[in-house]
Amino acid sequence: MISPSDPQSAWTAKANKRVLFGYGLNYLLDVKHAVIVDVEATPARTYDEVSATKTMLERTERRFDLKPKRLVADTAYGIDRFLGWLVKKRIVPHIPVWNMSERKDGTFSRADFIFEKKRDIYICPAGKMLTTTGHVSTDHGVRYEASVLTCRTCALKPRCCPNVSARRIVRYMNEDARDLARRKMKTKAFFRSRNQRKKVEMRFAHLKTHHAFERLRLRGLSGARDEFHLAAIVQNLKTMALRLFGPPIQRRRIAVA
Repeated sequence: MISPSDPQSAWTAKANKRVLFGYGLNYLLDVKHAVIVDVEATPARTYDEVSATKTMLERTERRFDLKPKRLVADTAYGIDRFLGWLVKKRIVPHIPVWNMSERKDGTFSRADFIFEKKRDIYICPAGKMLTTTGHVSTDHGVRYEASVLTCRTCALKPRCCPNVSARRIVRYMNEDARDLARRKMKTKAFFRSRNQRKKVEMRFAHLKTHHAFERLRLRGLSGARDEFHLAAIVQNLKTMALRLFGPPIQRRRIAVA
């Protein structure tokens, strides 16, 4: 759907189930100092927001010569192409992996198969091999297939591939990056990063609760960009003021009888 008054916005559903046209506010934040280092406005679509992260990281490196050693984000950013891009940039992803391979029908998931990188094969729970021709399909995935005869005579077939003649597994081109992210998810550093991500979420919560920033006054992507930058400036100034002067003194009224 396209808005007749603001065609650059995107049709989106908010957390409170309201459906409307809107824009996505994207912050790149230094979690150590709680300072916003870059801002990007996008239509309120997930893939645009993921792409905006690349833009912010490259712009921050170009302008300030700042390059993070790790990036903390939620599961929406745990897609294979973005994780692969981070690994190529030598940025450690502290991001939960977006995983759609988990099966809920009681059959084996891809995680139950072991990948041997040197031999370029998968080993199934029965110890048999799934091989590949190495051909990359249009979805950027490589198919690994077991022998039909092997699967037909396997005792684990009802738990593996009950509805097809042989088991097939798709391994995407950036699966190594996904495996790296999965390993990082088990480290203490990842759990520290998960707690630090609350600082980012607080920025968005404060915009709504402290600044009543729930609706844009300007239209178009450029208007959203201007308002988002002004909001980030205000929040950074408040952060620096708190560091310099401490929290404000709260006045209380005392009732005297």
